[in-house]
Amino acid sequence: MSRFREKKREVPGLNLAAMPDLIFTVLFFFMIVTHMRDVKPRVHYEVPEGTELEKTRKAGEIDLLIGKPVNAQGEVVSDEWRIQLNDRYVTLEQLGQAIAEERAKMPESERQQLVVSIRADRNTEMGIITDVKQELRKAGALNINYSATNKSKDQKK
Repeated sequence: MSRFREKKREVPGLNLAAMPDLIFTVLFFFMIVTHMRDVKPRVHYEVPEGTELEKTRKAGEIDLLIGKPVNAQGEVVSDEWRIQLNDRYVTLEQLGQAIAEERAKMPESERQQLVVSIRADRNTEMGIITDVKQELRKAGALNINYSATNKSKDQKK
């Protein structure tokens, strides 16, 4: 009978040798797929809301922000409206030249599909938007996107 004596079995230890590889693989994945913001907003803008929105991001896209200027802490410093093209302020008179400069920096394949993405504060006067559109038309930038957020279901009523 001693042959069938039960031995006390222990649970084997967990092998963690592959854990660092897994962690670094996940870390590299998130580093690759994360989109970093390339334009730091210098103007305060509240994004308008809409119901029929479509998410787009194209290679030949120029960001145009319209809002009130802010300081480094994000506080509004003036009541006048400013136009920010990528990382610099421009006036309406300079907008056409600035678009031409940005277009010249792009590769030839992206120049043909140039898209200007306007992100304006929800309280921006329509006259300013119209003036910006007229300047973009003169500069030959005819494809324009307007940025907005989806209206929540509670606000649709």
